[in-house]
Formats: sequence, structure tokens, C-alpha cells
Amino acid sequence: MSVQVTTLPNGFRIVSEPMPGLESAAVGIWVDAGARHEAPEQNGIAHFLEHMAFKGTATRTALQIAEEIEDVGGYINAYTSRETTAYYARVLNSDLRLAVDLIADILRHPRFEAREIEVERGVILQEIGQALDTPDDVIFDWLQEAAYPAQPIGRSILGASDRVRAFSERDLRRFTAEHYGPGQMILAAAGGVDHDLLVRLAEDHFGDLRPCPAAVADLARFHCGERREVRDLEQAHFALAFEAPGYRDADFFTAQVYAGAMGGGMSSRLFQRLREEHGLCYTIFAQAGAYADTGLMTIYAGTGGEAMAQLSALTIDELKRSADDMTEAETARARAQMKAGLLMGLESPSARAERLARLLSIWGRVPHVSETVARIDAVDMPALRAHAARMIEAGRSALALYGPVGAAPGLAALSQRLAA
Repeated sequence: MSVQVTTLPNGFRIVSEPMPGLESAAVGIWVDAGARHEAPEQNGIAHFLEHMAFKGTATRTALQIAEEIEDVGGYINAYTSRETTAYYARVLNSDLRLAVDLIADILRHPRFEAREIEVERGVILQEIGQALDTPDDVIFDWLQEAAYPAQPIGRSILGASDRVRAFSERDLRRFTAEHYGPGQMILAAAGGVDHDLLVRLAEDHFGDLRPCPAAVADLARFHCGERREVRDLEQAHFALAFEAPGYRDADFFTAQVYAGAMGGGMSSRLFQRLREEHGLCYTIFAQAGAYADTGLMTIYAGTGGEAMAQLSALTIDELKRSADDMTEAETARARAQMKAGLLMGLESPSARAERLARLLSIWGRVPHVSETVARIDAVDMPALRAHAARMIEAGRSALALYGPVGAAPGLAALSQRLAA
């Protein structure tokens, strides 16, 4: 059996993929509305709205929502990203109808009681404070802001504390009305699922939704920015990002494989050179993140303040060297890691449902897994070398530093070394 997609007359989409032999199912609604769809005064409201999802509806209290899903041994949760908000559940196959009913209820009929808004406001403010106290979390927000200053995609998903303190019921309902139309929603499910049943449930719960204009996010504009916060910490935190391809770019898979070869595991270049050979850090990795129209290849390391200059210099040297001597073995290993991560992840119905929704949102279709594997396999060593050379030649990077980093080389020095 294969992926099935149905679109209702109002634009609401349903996608499913059966996984024979499973007694459970993952189901959720993925909404094309995240932090990058917020106006400046709304920063953090997509995440606030997600928090309010389980605080009661017109017919259910917060406790009733929790009890109904847990009475059948299931769970329900949500998350917010820069481009998406998701509300999802995992249940036994026989309880799929209940899961869809609960998710529809919290999306269609939220109560937004004043008391519950204040409770969640306090919780989110604590979450913001916790993030600020976690250097290896907050540094990625700072790096994002340095790369995309004064842009929705560069702002924190959690939002600024002063904004969060000001949100009202009216603000929440306005954002919902603007961004939660049927054309912005996808009902995705995987596992022991019946597509025809899903379509009937979607028609019952969402068929009457009136279409609304799709919000168009501002195009991302990468800037070579730097943020440095000097603090008396045990570790100096280093995060360097280069502009990378977005999801729809022809070089997307090349960028993913390249990041894996550079810092995707214990055998990667950066891990071997900076940790194993020089002992400069405990943690170092590289990853390639992507959005609809842009991406970031990020390198992160934590080290002592006195080692920051050597660590950053060696990082730049390894990037430059990769354009000349990336090997076939490294390329094959990075490809294998990426394929294994994909295929192992898809053994989970939750991961598979998320993949269905994300790919349908990006491409308007769900490529077969074999197509994705073929595109990974098509990335060869010359492609990685060429990608590295283009990245180095462009020299477009952003830098975030946190901790005892007063004497650490800045972006100008690293760019100069990269160009030398």
C-alpha cells in the first residue's frame, strides 16, 4: 500500500500511509503557520497559541482533554517551529476517531479563558528564562538573529518577554483567523490507518471551514552578522553558520551530506581533528537546516575561552581543506548515515506522519522514500568538493559567541582566514 492524498473542496488536505502490522497510529494536523509568519508585534504568538491548545474548548476542560486521550492509553502533544505548528496524537488503531475529534476540537473551538491565558503566560515566561540560562540552546537563537536580522525568520520562536506579557485573547483569535484556514492545514496519519475513514472525519470536522488567503512569508535575506555575549561561564560557546540551500533547492541533498561529512558523527572531520587530535572540545558538530527559501549550515562547539582562537582557526582550515581533499570514503559514509537516519526514523509512525505533512506542504506531493534515497545516493565526492568551494568563495557567514569570549576572533577575522 502507498501514500494517499485527498483534498477537500475548501482546500483542506488529508494524507496517509498505512504501515501493515502496526496496532497503533500517529495522526495530527500540521499548520503552515510558524514564527516566520508573525508580524513584529506578534513575535511568539504562534508558540503561545500552541500552549493554549490543551487548556480547554467549548465542550471540554483541560482535564477532560487529558483524561480522554489517556483513558485509551494514548498521548497528545504539539510543537511550534519557524514555519509550522503541529498538533498530534498517538493512539491504538481503534481510537483514531477519538484522536481526530480531540485535535479538531482544540483547533476549532478553543476557549481562551482569561485565567488560563495568564497561567500559560507564566509558563512561557519561565520557558524563556530557562532558555536564556541554557547557553547551548540560546546561542542558536542568537545565531539565527545574526544571520537574519530584523526579519521574522530571525526572531525567536518563544518570542520576547515583553511581547509575551502583552498577548490577549483578541491577539490569539486574530492570529488563528489569519493563519488557520483549511488551505493551510494538513491532516496526516501513518500506521494502522484507513484513508477513507480519515477523509470522512476530515469532512465532518473541517469540511465547513471557509478558505482564507494564504499568508506569504517575507523572503529570507541572509546577512553576515555577529553576536557576542561575554559571560563568566565555564565554557565558551561557538556557533558559525553559512548560508545553505533551502528545501526546494537542487543542492539541498548535497548540503545535507556535506554537513554530515564535516560534523555528523564521531568519524567526521571536525570531530576527529578538533576533539580527537587536538582535544579542544567535548562537543562539536555540523548540521544543515533548511526552510522553504533558505538554509543554514551550522557548526557548533563548546570549549574553554583560551582555546577559542585555535578552535575557530582549525574549523575554518578544515572547511577550506574539504574543497580540495574530501574523499570518496567520507562521502560514502555521510551518505550512509543520512540514509540510515531517514530509514530508521520512518519505522516510527509519528516520524512518518510528520514526513508526509512536511513534504506535502513543501512539494505538493509526497515523494516515495526510494526517490529520496536515490537523490542522496546521487551526491558524489566532486559534488561535495564543489559545494564547499562555492560556500567558501561566497564567504557568507554569521557568528554567535557566548561565555568567556572577549578575546575570541570575530567574524571579520574568520572571514579573512576563509578568504586567504
